[in-house]
Amino acid sequence: MGNKSNREPILSVENLKIEFHDHASPETAVEDFDLELFPGEIVGFVGESGSGKSLSAMAIAGLLNRKSLTKSGRIMFQGKELLTCSRSVLRTFQGDEISMIFQEPNTSLNPVKKIGWQIEESLRIHHLDVSPAKRKERAVKMLADVGMYNPEKIYEMYPHELSGGMRQRVMIAAAMIGNPQILIADEPTTALDVTVQAQIVELLRKINREKGTAIIFISHDLSLVRQLCSRVLVMQKGKVVESGDTEQIFNSPKNSYTKELIAAIPVVDIANDTEYIDEFKYSEDVLKVKDLNVYYRNHKTGLFSKSNRQQILKSVSLSMKKGEILGLVGESGSGKSTLAKTIVGINKDFEGTIQKTDDYPQMIFQDPYGSLNPGRSVRWILRESLRADRKKKWTEEEIDKRMKDVLTQVELPLEYLDRMPSQLSGGQRQRVSIALSLMQRPDILIADEPVSALDVTIQAQILKLLEHLHEKLGISILFISHDLRVVYHLCDHVAIMKKGKIVEFGQTRDIYKNPQADYTKELLQSAGIVDLGI
Repeated sequence: MGNKSNREPILSVENLKIEFHDHASPETAVEDFDLELFPGEIVGFVGESGSGKSLSAMAIAGLLNRKSLTKSGRIMFQGKELLTCSRSVLRTFQGDEISMIFQEPNTSLNPVKKIGWQIEESLRIHHLDVSPAKRKERAVKMLADVGMYNPEKIYEMYPHELSGGMRQRVMIAAAMIGNPQILIADEPTTALDVTVQAQIVELLRKINREKGTAIIFISHDLSLVRQLCSRVLVMQKGKVVESGDTEQIFNSPKNSYTKELIAAIPVVDIANDTEYIDEFKYSEDVLKVKDLNVYYRNHKTGLFSKSNRQQILKSVSLSMKKGEILGLVGESGSGKSTLAKTIVGINKDFEGTIQKTDDYPQMIFQDPYGSLNPGRSVRWILRESLRADRKKKWTEEEIDKRMKDVLTQVELPLEYLDRMPSQLSGGQRQRVSIALSLMQRPDILIADEPVSALDVTIQAQILKLLEHLHEKLGISILFISHDLRVVYHLCDHVAIMKKGKIVEFGQTRDIYKNPQADYTKELLQSAGIVDLGI
């Protein structure tokens, strides 16, 4: 990056303070935030949810305009003070000189507008001299620059016709079409598979290298931050608690919170891992799937019939032993969640056999806020699961005792029974989801991406809890994840899925040390776990 002392920063932030006034007394969300961003530099913002990362970035982008919020300090860009300048002046920078990529393209892209129209929006607002023909030419070129195959066709498509990775590339194309000096990427890879994550990170690196764009990269995935960023700011409770060169922060952290974050990163050291799994400690099958073909109704062609359906899973076979944790990995659309929903009985249209010791396996979902009733208390949510129990009738006393037992098992205080989901943190909501899954004492838990939406420290806590419950209760867990580091540490065996088929199955350590399928090798290399030279 060169010697920063010989250059002027492209952006200077001094003593930024952000306060909310929704309650009786002001609540400080960001305080004493300082940043100098230099041309061509990539700086990472890390910290748990609520630490102030995104708020600081949104203030820089000029996107904090709520009446119940106040900002003070200085944000200097091109000689302009962005905190105090007029809205008309601010609009000349927004989306053009300073551009932002958001975490979830589904909510950022307009579902009823074509891709080309959305990419051109910045040109229509900031570059009125560019003709419609030139706008299209630049939009198509930008789609090609972000690695989109057949960009002319993509230009005419709608967001729902694209995969998650393609939608994120569209967001990057829309952000870059005006050649901004600063690109803010707010959790741009969180919802993506490991192979697509690697592609997006490489694309950001290419943009930085070829266009000289300065990038602020916000992420709770510290491994990605280490790969991409030259400098890191660590935030906790609205303050920067440590900052410095990336390798210095990761190798010699000084702040206790930074040390906690780095210690929570799952480390995969295949060469020095000598742990051996005794195949014979597992005897009884709790789940056996053989030659499973699963179909979904094809909504494009009308009413349901056997000829009007799409095959999702193709001849899938696997087994899970009593007390085992089985990992299931693969990219989006590979069939992981379809397999899970078929095992629990949600998907009815299938061929083949599913043998299980538990008639009603329980599921833990990725997003606890979406899976918990927001209008009901934790007490009501837990109680309702036993009211609907098809195996036995429960007395009120039995229900109360079971609720207290499971809340204790997931390490939540009993007073949380009377809280609403909105009054809980992300980690607490996921603990409630796990408690809910334990209410009927299942033999099998199916955990569908249960930690991917959580910060690294909270993720470590939930994984430790799952391990504890597995050991204490002897529950078998089918663990679905795209995080190969987590799978390595948690799972005894792993099944690799691609396009509705299992392409590799075996002991986790064997597969990581000696992958046979090309797709498995690609996953492991994309995650930075092995360098296979492919």
